[in-house]
Formats: sequence, C-alpha cells, structure tokens
Amino acid sequence: MYLGIDLGTSAVKACVIDTQGNLVATATAPLAAQHPFAGASEQNPADWWAGVIRACADLPADLRARLRAIGLSGQMHGAVLLDRDKTPIRPAILWNDGRASVECDAISEAEPQAGLLSGAPPMPGFTAPKLLWVARHEPALHARIAHVLLPKDYIGFRLHGALVTDPSDAAGTGWLDQSTRGWSDRLCTVSATQPGWLPRIRHGAEVAGALRPDVAADLGLPAGIPVATGAGDAAAGAVGIGAVNDGDGFISLGTSGQLFVTTDSYRPNIEHRLHAYAHTLPDRWFQMAAMLNGARPLAWFAELVRRPIADLLTEAEAAPVGPLFLPYLTGERTPHGDASIRAGFAFMDERTSQGSLMRAVVEAVAFTFADALAALSASGTRPARLMAIGGGTRSDFLMQMIADATGCTLTRVQGGEVGPALGAARLAQVADGGNAAQVFAKPAPARTFHPIPMSEAQTQRLAAYRALYPALKSVLQT
Repeated sequence: MYLGIDLGTSAVKACVIDTQGNLVATATAPLAAQHPFAGASEQNPADWWAGVIRACADLPADLRARLRAIGLSGQMHGAVLLDRDKTPIRPAILWNDGRASVECDAISEAEPQAGLLSGAPPMPGFTAPKLLWVARHEPALHARIAHVLLPKDYIGFRLHGALVTDPSDAAGTGWLDQSTRGWSDRLCTVSATQPGWLPRIRHGAEVAGALRPDVAADLGLPAGIPVATGAGDAAAGAVGIGAVNDGDGFISLGTSGQLFVTTDSYRPNIEHRLHAYAHTLPDRWFQMAAMLNGARPLAWFAELVRRPIADLLTEAEAAPVGPLFLPYLTGERTPHGDASIRAGFAFMDERTSQGSLMRAVVEAVAFTFADALAALSASGTRPARLMAIGGGTRSDFLMQMIADATGCTLTRVQGGEVGPALGAARLAQVADGGNAAQVFAKPAPARTFHPIPMSEAQTQRLAAYRALYPALKSVLQT
C-alpha cells in the first residue's frame, strides 16, 4: 500500500493505492486561508500539519499499518520561512497572494532575462517576489530567515526531517534556472534571497528521507518507511494520470485551473505568460497556462447565495443565456498577468436569476480555458485531446462548456477527482522500487466530452468576454 498526501489550499487530501495502482481509500481535512489585508492570502503551516494528522487518522487503521512508502504533493509557489531552529517565523504567503506586484517590476528591471531564466515572467504569486516583499516590508523577519521551503516540502520536513524539494516545485519559485534545473544565483540576488536558504533538489520519485519514529506514532504509520520527494500539484496531477511523455496534456480544475502539456525540452513563451517549467521527472518539462480562478468562482457564488453548488448547476443548465461574468476573484495569471484585476457581472436585467448568474460563472470558467488554449497555440502547442482531473470536473455541464469553448475533446479519467494525491501515491510506489513505466500508466477513461462547434452567438459572447477585461482595467486605472 502507498500513501499520497496532497496539501491543497482548501484541504489536505490523502489517498491510498495498492500495488496494482487501485485506489482503495481517501480522506480529506479542510483548510482555511486568512486574508489580513486586501490582496493578501496566508495560511499557518501548523494548520497544514494538523490537517495531515486528521486526514491520516481518517484512513482505515489496517491500511495505514500496511503502508510501504509515502509521496507528497502540494500547492505551489508558497513561501514558508524558517529560522535557524527550522521553525516558521510567520504565516506562509500563498500562491494567490497579490502583494508583491511592485517587487515583480523591481526584479524585471534588475534582471530583464528573469522570465527567460525562470520559465515565466515574475508574478506576485511566485515565491521570489514574496521574499523581496518581506525584505522591504518586514526587514526584522527577513533577517531571521535561515531556510525557505515550499508548502509540500514543509510537510516533508515534518515527516522525515530533511530540507528537500523537487524540480517542479522549485520551478515555480522564480529562482530555478529551468534549462539547468539548478538554483540561479542571479535570480536569488535580485530577490533578496541567499542561495543557501534553499533546499536540495531531488526528482519526485527519489527518496527524500525515512519517516521519523515519533511522527510515525502520531500518524499511526510504520516507522522508517521511505518518503518520496513528491511534486508540485500540477506535476503530481500529471503523474497521476500518466501525462509524463511529450505531448501528453490535461486540464485541472481545483481552486485554481491549469492547462498542462508535457514537453521533452524547455520551451519558454514569456510573451503569453505561459509557465515553462521542469517536470518532477528527469528530462521532462512542461508548458502550463495557469489560471488563479479555476472552479473557485462556482464555490464562491454558491457561498454567496447560500445554496448548494449542485442545485445551482441544475438551474444554470436550464437557464437562458444572460449576463457575462469575469471570474478574476484573485487576479489572473494566464493570459493577463494581472494581480489587481477583479471579478464582476455585466449586462444583468430584471430577468436575471441565480440560475442565469451561475450559468455566466460556468461559461466564464470555460472561457478562461479558451484563453489558455489560445496562449498555448501561440507558442506552437495545440492539443486536440486533453484529460481532465480535479474536483471541478465532476460537473458534466462545465466539462461540455470547456470542450465547446476550446474545441478540444476532454476525457474525464477514473480517479481524476483525486488529482495530485494520486500522483503523489504513484511517486511513492516508484520510490519503493515500482516500475515507472507501469506505475505511470494512463488510467481508464470514465467519460469523454466531444466539442460541439460554437455558434455565431457563442463566438460573439467569447469576444464580448474578452473585451470586458480591458474595459474593466481602464476603469480601475482611472
């Protein structure tokens, strides 16, 4: 049995697979983020660890006793700052935090090649600009930094005691030279970071350390079992569905959204704000369009009107076409690279209902993937078929909308809703000696969604949606 632990933004997810790769158990522990000021998003690492303990406790005890290895996945880009005692000195600054916009400009000015080196232009959610922000705004805390970890690597540290990361998570920091897959002294210098603070880099299926006896007792797991280094959530999701060879692609719909295609070489495209990153596996990279607002707008609207998402989706499917929605609740990366833009409805009238508003939200999520595919196409990558993973893919209505908007055939795969946790478990199995070619096989399809060509009216709505961003931006700038 192999355990995968995925540290998400809204929950810690754990899954157990057997030696044949079958999913045999899952558990979830919810998490919450704090927003101490406008644009800020933080979590306490102690809450992450408590979530890991809760999720593991909810797995059957007999399965826990039979585990042979653990793998990790987690939200990318977060800044976990540790002192000399390896204790967090402040809450972790998360991937969807927008405070470091000025610092991004400063990094780009100091090193015009920063985007080409690191695989994407500096953006506020990345780790490097956060360190420069801390240096400028919290200098006393910055002076105490001795180590910097990514979120999943902090969980790894708690499990085995080592300071280790993998290439995919390192790729999202803004410090990695993607072509050499090593830390860049220059990128560290321009972001007030000492290279010695950064963890060692090992591939995702390499063993980072052994489970400490005291921690094993707390989690009810066998002491001394290997802990695989793991992967950032995007790369772990790719491993979970076998997107490990050149041309393999998928969409991921969780709190955020990704359109991910594996490549056999480093292929940056800075102009369109794509992420060209090292994969967690040797000799593999990927191109990724990253959207900060994946399925989160659906949950946000359901929370706002205090109704179940499922009920609203049913009403949305039956509702007539009405308002348009911009889904940028926390800014956007691909294609805009704009941390300050915000969401909004347009063109409501007296006939507007909750169902029609939810339809607009679903449509907007689909349109973000149309924008993502347009950015990939501009870089020469045009997939005709994509797999689909993440909790947001449960909705047939949303999946068909995305297929229609992108013109891509989408395949929801078995176990896809487990997402990165499954990839983490697979990495654990390979770390324990499993055959990578067999372990990383693609899962069976659960349902396929073929695109229906967009009508002239739908094409006009996409054009109107794309016109809303610059229009709203001009208002915000006045």
